Amino acid sequence: MGWFVKTMPLSIDIKNLSRAEDLLWSYGVSAPEHIDLDAIAFAQGASVRYHPLDGCAARLIGSDSRAVVTINNRDSRTRQRFSLAHELAHWIQDRGTGSFLCAKEDIGAHNAEAKGVEASANAYASQLVLPNYLFDPIARDSKLTLNRAAEIGDLFRTSLTATVIKLVKRTELTAFVICHTKYRREWFIRGSRFPEELWVLEELHADTLGFTMLYSNETGISKVVEEPAARWVSGPQVYATSARSQSVVLPEGRVLSLVTLTRK
Repeated sequence: MGWFVKTMPLSIDIKNLSRAEDLLWSYGVSAPEHIDLDAIAFAQGASVRYHPLDGCAARLIGSDSRAVVTINNRDSRTRQRFSLAHELAHWIQDRGTGSFLCAKEDIGAHNAEAKGVEASANAYASQLVLPNYLFDPIARDSKLTLNRAAEIGDLFRTSLTATVIKLVKRTELTAFVICHTKYRREWFIRGSRFPEELWVLEELHADTLGFTMLYSNETGISKVVEEPAARWVSGPQVYATSARSQSVVLPEGRVLSLVTLTRK
């Protein structure tokens, strides 16, 4: 079985590009290093400033044809990059509907499946920084691991979180990515082939490496481990299923886990 939902053709069908991809294509973007968001913003009539912001990750103030985007320069470079893509989405898609003051919680690839204007901006931003037509050929033969996600993220200058979410969304494997704090499951995203009869558990199982990393001083990316799927999901025939999991410590007391399920 191939790794991707569809095999990426050698030539790009521009009729099937998303709006964000179409914008990149119109500027001749043919490699990850060509995605210059500041230059795209300038071409779209938006000037970008990097300053400290309190209470938000980014701000957009615009009129009919000009806008000023301010990005919180206290954030990581990958975070700043996604924030800029998010504000560009507002400027291009929501022009004329007012200004935008976007909190940190509003911006992120994991929010792309929600409803509303912020979710729409996140979905557009995800395609702007990780366009399918560039991402698919690079990731086609990749193993589904956090290590490979980190390598691809370095190419696109995107965060590990955004990149692994993209990998999960594009895979044919039964996989999901999930984020926990010590208090709760913050979010999870399932791949397109994830069975409807399986439910992702709320609590992080005490026997997983993710749990150990969350409650210890460990850092970095864990090894890949094989373990019972029941530590991660519930549902019919779960005990005939195994899981391959890997976790990483994120800032602010979070652990991100990538889980792939297979039948025994």
